[in-house]
Amino acid sequence: MATFAVILPAAGKSSRFGDAFYKKPFAPLENRPVWMHAAEKFSNRPEVKQLLIVISPEDKDDFDEKFGGNAAMMGIEVVVGGTERSDSVQAALSRVRDDIDFVAVHDAARPCVAEEWIDRVFAAAEQTGAALLAAPVTATLKRVGNDKIIRETVPRETLWEAQTPQVFRRQLLLDAYARRGTELATDDAQLVERLPHPVTVVPCSAMNLKITSKDDLRLAAAILKVLPKPTLLSAPHPFADDHLWR
Repeated sequence: MATFAVILPAAGKSSRFGDAFYKKPFAPLENRPVWMHAAEKFSNRPEVKQLLIVISPEDKDDFDEKFGGNAAMMGIEVVVGGTERSDSVQAALSRVRDDIDFVAVHDAARPCVAEEWIDRVFAAAEQTGAALLAAPVTATLKRVGNDKIIRETVPRETLWEAQTPQVFRRQLLLDAYARRGTELATDDAQLVERLPHPVTVVPCSAMNLKITSKDDLRLAAAILKVLPKPTLLSAPHPFADDHLWR
């Protein structure tokens, strides 16, 4: 059986989330923080041998106080990230063990990924070396200028919205990050594409949403009610009161 490490980036600023008390990975969702819902989807999979969450330096003390017990009980390694998302993933990637075959990067703010979707993207990565979940774009897209005037309607037939997990053979992702240079990348697949190496798209549902706004929390709560429940390996931290994260 191939072995997998899973990296959960949670070091962003959450500026679009617009909450004075919570960053989106730590916001409460169905009695647990968002990140824990994401982590639970991987923590009981036999092929996942290493699970890492990446947080910002400014959140380290609060995370340890409120969620350190959960992370320890779930076997999650806590990594301090960097300024950009790629810096954070690279910091975690440096901690991935040499005996790991594949690395999956999954947004800590994407709590609704289902076991079936993980099965499919893991299998595709084993076959091709690089794969990600994505949903076909269904909306009508307009390219708009700075003057807010439509320049063109963009054909959507070949457009897909990238999701996570994005899964890569470990050495392939190491090579991609070694060559990333200073040009920013919005996801890990973009770095692998630059090598170049083909990345396989695995069709997925729009229910695999990423929390961006507070409205998304309400959508995620509804989605979680219809998805199969993972087996919990730990209870919420018994000493964590809500005010500790405020």
